[in-house]
Amino acid sequence: MQAQTPDRILRINTVLARTGLSRSTMYRKMQNGTFPRNIQISTRCAGWRESAIEAWLRNPIFYSVVDRPLD
Repeated sequence: MQAQTPDRILRINTVLARTGLSRSTMYRKMQNGTFPRNIQISTRCAGWRESAIEAWLRNPIFYSVVDRPLD
């Protein structure tokens, strides 16, 4: 039995590097519901769940936020 790894929070530069998207494209996709939503970490800090980014990377063309359960 494997120990479950905690879901890391990725910052924007890491997300952009992993996805290959530009900042504006990523935010446009978020607005359209075709990219995972960010979560607020603090007043001026946001991040993305690593599991959500991995899910998007597995199937970016057909990804939809509506299909994903909210935590």
